[in-house]
Amino acid sequence: MCLLCDLKSHPVADTAVRERPAHVWNARRGFLLAAGAAAAEPALAQVEVGKSSALRNLVSADQLEGAADKQYAQMLAEAKAKGELAPSGDGQLQRLRTIARRLIPHTAPWNSRASRWQWEVNLIRSEQINAFCMPGGKIAFYTGILEKLKLTDDEAAMIMGHEMAHALREHARERVAKTSATGMGLSLAAQLLGLGQLGDVAANLGTQLLSLKYSRDDETEADLVGLELAARAAYLPRASVTLWQKMAAAGGGAGGPGFLSTHPSGPNRIRELEANLPKVQGLYEQARRG
Repeated sequence: MCLLCDLKSHPVADTAVRERPAHVWNARRGFLLAAGAAAAEPALAQVEVGKSSALRNLVSADQLEGAADKQYAQMLAEAKAKGELAPSGDGQLQRLRTIARRLIPHTAPWNSRASRWQWEVNLIRSEQINAFCMPGGKIAFYTGILEKLKLTDDEAAMIMGHEMAHALREHARERVAKTSATGMGLSLAAQLLGLGQLGDVAANLGTQLLSLKYSRDDETEADLVGLELAARAAYLPRASVTLWQKMAAAGGGAGGPGFLSTHPSGPNRIRELEANLPKVQGLYEQARRG
């Protein structure tokens, strides 16, 4: 079923846990060549980000998303076995899924594959301050990030938008390609002439997708694209600043390894967001007017 059609008829529809597919927000499946899945900046984007690296094309998007799907399913199964997976009726989970339903319609301009992704949102009961979106739209939040930071809906939307942006800009795909190419000692020419082992690397990632650390440029891109996604969904842009102020106050040691270790906060991050607030304010006001 098309997500957008489902939103029109069931605006707050519930979804179930993984043993049945009802919790998966299905979009029509399609297959694109990895080289054609470019995530260029949309023409109507208000924030300015660079073009995605062509190096990511050395790793198949289909394979990477398939690996992410398997890792996500395993993570959910383990959480459920421990009694840590929030049921579909959980209030916090419903809140997150409502936010996602508002953000998702604005993702496709940033990546043509997004309209075909089977988006999911789940909540794991854990003290960790953590959240992520894996390739292919698999999202998870930990209760620690909601409760310890006392996030408003606007701030939670900024985190979700940021994590979605990592997936939309294919930062994991680029990281895996660069890491694998370096580790194998392959020359750029050899990689371009034949993928070799790089073509299958996504199938043997283990838990890498859950622990990738992105570059400073990746983080800036995710901040800005996430800010625009949230503004277009009528979430207050200023919440991006209050969110990172809360992150800075929480410090890197709160709740163990997680979001704060892979997404360091700092004054430069906040200044960059503040500088971009005027660019998206009009989008927010327009979305508020409906």
